[in-house]
Amino acid sequence: MTASIRTLWTLLSRTARLMVGIPDYDTYVTRHRQQHPHLPVMSHAEFIDNRQKARYGGNSRQMGRCC
Repeated sequence: MTASIRTLWTLLSRTARLMVGIPDYDTYVTRHRQQHPHLPVMSHAEFIDNRQKARYGGNSRQMGRCC
């Protein structure tokens, strides 16, 4: 029973993150190792920073501003 609850929680957490635009790091690692085994994998912190810059832009002055 505990394993099924843990699995359900993992799936719900992953779904919630994707709904608000936060990609899943574990999925990134799995896909990256399959598609690009010769390249290094970003750390979790690098991945989050990369995804935030891709979504909001790399200019830190513009963060939080619409115009």
